[in-house]
Amino acid sequence: MSLFRRIFLLNAAGLTVATALLLGPVTVSTPILPGEVLVVVAGLAVLLVVNALVLRIGLAPLQRLGRAMATADLLHPGARAPVTGPAEVAGLITTYNTMLDRLETERATSSARALSAQEGERRRISQELHDEVGQTLTAVLLQLKRVADQVPGELREEVRQAQEATRGSLDEIRRIARRLRPGVLEELGLHSALRSLAAEFTTHGLSVRQHLDGDLPPLTEETELVVYRVAQEGLTNTARHAGADRAELRLRRVVGADGVELLVRDNGKGPGRLREGAGISGMRERALLIGAALSVGAGPGAGTDVRLCISTKSGASETGVSTTGASETGVPPQFRAATAFEGDR
Repeated sequence: MSLFRRIFLLNAAGLTVATALLLGPVTVSTPILPGEVLVVVAGLAVLLVVNALVLRIGLAPLQRLGRAMATADLLHPGARAPVTGPAEVAGLITTYNTMLDRLETERATSSARALSAQEGERRRISQELHDEVGQTLTAVLLQLKRVADQVPGELREEVRQAQEATRGSLDEIRRIARRLRPGVLEELGLHSALRSLAAEFTTHGLSVRQHLDGDLPPLTEETELVVYRVAQEGLTNTARHAGADRAELRLRRVVGADGVELLVRDNGKGPGRLREGAGISGMRERALLIGAALSVGAGPGAGTDVRLCISTKSGASETGVSTTGASETGVPPQFRAATAFEGDR
């Protein structure tokens, strides 16, 4: 029965009873007697209780829909409002869920285009840094070397300092270019790229241990790039914000879940309750592109865990929206029984 009919019939029943009392032999004395007051109050109370129950039952699906709309987040896809209630309410909830499906698909498509353009821009900037700025600094370094052999002795120290500053700038330019475009990923593969990444952050006062399984299932180029970027962003956040001196970079095959799992863990101050910034949002966007799930939470004891769960099954969506759904922590159901790394317990 529709919500309209429920409310209409309830109101009609109340009005019918009131009309019957007016036309019937029942009368109210003047002044009103206590027994008559009790009957009137009891009837009114029954009518109000029944009306409240009908409205609560009929409007409960709308309240659930309101909560679902308030908590909807396209970076955490898959959550849908349950389709219940009268026909009108059920139709409204179905329309809302269909709208979410369309929005998630459109967002995944637009994110894929934006990130693809971003990677292209990274490659262009990296190439220009290497070819233009890098070569210019190399030429300056060579000129300073020739000048150093000709200047008087009292000026050689200043020229040497200029050489060191130029050499340091050249190394920094090369480092930035490598981060913008991971050439080692394209040339030597994911394992070598992750080892190089761990070594790079180890030189910045952070000890990074790496555990990389060698028997990973075949991964597409896009998936390898997402794994590398998530690891890069996770270690960057650790170095900048965590206040940690130790970190772990782990990549392994999850046999039971038929997938791959990346873990970046540190011993820092933990994620706390801070609002997610652009870095974590960017990682979630990348995870959605390959149908993966990203979770960021407290590690065992202290610190932060960044965990990327990737399913290698053919059922993953091409637009990057996972077809399996995810839990509140961002770990897909098929990974829950197989996500315990060594030392997690």
